[in-house]
Amino acid sequence: MNESSRIRANVKAYLVVDLEATTSNDDSLPKDEMETIEIGAVLVDAHTLEPMGEFQSFVRPVRHPVLTPFCTELTQISQAMVDGAPLFPEALTALCSHTLGERTGVVFASWGKYDMTQLQRDCALHRIPYPMPEHLNLKEELSLVHGQKKRFGMARALAFLGLPLEGTHHRGIDDARNIARMLPWIVGGKRLAR
Repeated sequence: MNESSRIRANVKAYLVVDLEATTSNDDSLPKDEMETIEIGAVLVDAHTLEPMGEFQSFVRPVRHPVLTPFCTELTQISQAMVDGAPLFPEALTALCSHTLGERTGVVFASWGKYDMTQLQRDCALHRIPYPMPEHLNLKEELSLVHGQKKRFGMARALAFLGLPLEGTHHRGIDDARNIARMLPWIVGGKRLAR
């Protein structure tokens, strides 16, 4: 039994998380100094694959508090949105209480490993424990399930499945919703009509 099959056998819900982070296109902000500026999450029932709840929060960065023009253009997140936002520890606590609570059998899922790595980086920066349950890389899983050698970006994966992109790409909550819509083809056994 492979890792993802073992995870699916015991899972009660998927916590689909998508993060947006500080970034630049001119190397002025080192990759290892990126900080989360938005957390978007959708909690999905593992049996019905229907959303059970959502969470969204902007996050105020501390290492590089002023967003680059590239970051604002890419994410559509303004400086005012992050200036008035909670710091990462408070936002992460809110995410966990809102979506995880006392639940067991929740698997943290994201499109690739980036979101897991970014959460771990932010936890280390703020010296707080990393609270997430097991991670399921949905990008890798989609390719494995459908026999694709290529690992699709999120927008390309939606097109591959015949689903339109909804909302604003590179906004945490919208991307989390779009990723959650793909779960039937990733973990639910739904096949492509060819």
